[in-house]
Amino acid sequence: MRRSVKYRLLFLLSAIVVYCIGFQWLPESMQGDNALELTIAIAASYFVLLPAMYAYCIIYVGQQHWWKMLLVFSLSSLMARFSFPAELASYFEFIAWLRYPIIAVLFVIELYLMVSIAKGLWQARSLKGDPRLHIVDKYQDERKRSLALVLASEPASWYYAIPRFSRHHSSSLAHLNLYSAKVWHWLLLLAATVMLSALSYVLIATWSELVALIVSSILAYSVVVVTANYRVSCHFSVYSQDNKLVLNNSMWGFMAVKLDDIESVQHGDWAKVKANTKVSDKAESEALYFGRGKAANILLTFKQPQTYFGAGGQLPEQIEQVFLVVDKPKELAQSLQPLLSGAALSTAELDCELTLDTEVGSEQQALNKVS
Repeated sequence: MRRSVKYRLLFLLSAIVVYCIGFQWLPESMQGDNALELTIAIAASYFVLLPAMYAYCIIYVGQQHWWKMLLVFSLSSLMARFSFPAELASYFEFIAWLRYPIIAVLFVIELYLMVSIAKGLWQARSLKGDPRLHIVDKYQDERKRSLALVLASEPASWYYAIPRFSRHHSSSLAHLNLYSAKVWHWLLLLAATVMLSALSYVLIATWSELVALIVSSILAYSVVVVTANYRVSCHFSVYSQDNKLVLNNSMWGFMAVKLDDIESVQHGDWAKVKANTKVSDKAESEALYFGRGKAANILLTFKQPQTYFGAGGQLPEQIEQVFLVVDKPKELAQSLQPLLSGAALSTAELDCELTLDTEVGSEQQALNKVS
């Protein structure tokens, strides 16, 4: 498990424990014994301890934006509204009033983004390949790109789940050693999905049959995603398309790297612990580790940090190296070398053409002045 994921889980578990303690231990009124001391301690946990942990675990280690600190403060304010003693809970009543204009503004913004992104997806309907790759190229703004990847995951799931849709997909260069590429793993997830759908209907039907039908249908619909997860892991985990190297760490995480941004491809043997070392003196970005195994057999080093879209694109991370466990490491390294050389040659030719165009333009301007 990578360092950033460990710290995310650490904060999540800490937040659950702190909020549960607050709801269990805080008195209903300030008149009780030790009420003041308990309230001060819980308030410090809500508004000092958890924000500090969020700043380190999520913002610093996870390399997220600082504006996301608003999330933990707003969540703590909401928990304070329902868990603090009555004398203090009223001071957090503004959360209840502010949620309506905030929801309205967010709804308008999200609606605008969804309309613009839907137009972009519709315009890209004739393009071949994974729809998520076109989203990455089209949107550079993180907010738009995150929402666009959520919307693009739907056509991407159908694209990979139905073999006929992906019959013209680019050929794989190698296959990552993933559990999700195993038939038993796919069947296990299918069985779990069906059982969870049936169980949700049985549990909710006593309260509302309509809600039970909606929830169970959504869970049953996950069969498409589960199937897509198996097929993309089994057949399309490593491939090249449109002068990019695409790595699919199952359906939930992927990255697309321009070939001319790859500095080197090394074939060797690297213990897993080495994949968690620092790769830069300026940044503590971690190297990714794709595939199951005690040691990686391919190391990709990039000329500049590349984006890994984890959790379906909702947790982007900047990395400088990636370790792979593939079935044919030697063949992969040999097949990538001509592609990298071709990309470098194309870049050099383009630079040469730009230089020639500039020189011709300068000479033309000089002749115009003389004439």
